[in-house]
Amino acid sequence: MSDAKTYHGACFCGAVQLRVTGEPEAMGYCHCEDCRHWSAGPVNAFTLWKPEAVEVVQGADMLASYHRTPASLRKWCRSCGGHVLTEHPELGLIDVYAAVIPDFPFTPGIHVHYQESVLRIPDGLPKMRDVPAEMGGTGETLDE
Repeated sequence: MSDAKTYHGACFCGAVQLRVTGEPEAMGYCHCEDCRHWSAGPVNAFTLWKPEAVEVVQGADMLASYHRTPASLRKWCRSCGGHVLTEHPELGLIDVYAAVIPDFPFTPGIHVHYQESVLRIPDGLPKMRDVPAEMGGTGETLDE
């Protein structure tokens, strides 16, 4: 039996329930225009998990998806419209939005796509122009 911590989350109405297990690969804030428009906010808090750490335990048939680019397959609840997660097939990771897993101890470590920021956050965390080089970006950091 695993000692990995498990956290539960749900869409806005609770029709879609999910479970994440263990620790995410990364946590932070995305400032890209796509995430801002999708979340209807000035910034999106993300948690990136390996696919085997994420399980939809209820309501998988209630998930709808939108595939704007090959880099992301965004999923939401057909009943309430609540956003649940984004699959990133090119990275082999799934972004479960931090707000969807309220008991998870979200500890951001980075800001990505900070050049597109509309809300500056002077928190001392690294500010990436796009994404880290190991994820296919330039790895270039920006000033706060």
